[in-house]
Amino acid sequence: MNDMTAAHRTLPFGTNVMVTNLGNDRSVVVRINDRGPFVRGRIIDLSYAAARVLGIVGPGTARVQLETLGGTEPPRPEKAAEVWIQVGAFSVQENAYAIKRRLDQSYRGVAVVRFKTARGTYFRVRVKTTEGSAEKLARRLAGEGYPVIIIRE
Repeated sequence: MNDMTAAHRTLPFGTNVMVTNLGNDRSVVVRINDRGPFVRGRIIDLSYAAARVLGIVGPGTARVQLETLGGTEPPRPEKAAEVWIQVGAFSVQENAYAIKRRLDQSYRGVAVVRFKTARGTYFRVRVKTTEGSAEKLARRLAGEGYPVIIIRE
């Protein structure tokens, strides 16, 4: 419920999908981790956190566009993965750096990472952490109002 996840009838589990609310042009990247929706006319069920970012918690449904991003998650390498908590993705670089400056006051390891898609370039704001601290840090950031995604690369 609090992760950036979604259910889709056919996309493979682990697929990353950019979902754009066509009503307000907000976007979020979710990972497919469930099957559904099973309601006629619907193409994706979003977690509460993803729906909140897209501004559709109140209405419950919206017209959206889906874009798959790079297929499914790669297999876990044998070496330890880097762990990040992503707190936002912005199309305007200055907005990403404004969040970074705010987070720099309380957190170490805050970075802005450029990410290119067919729709444009996005600037992801991430906080580096360890596997053992990821859940706790994610809960803390979510408690401060950030939409969090745990990234293992």
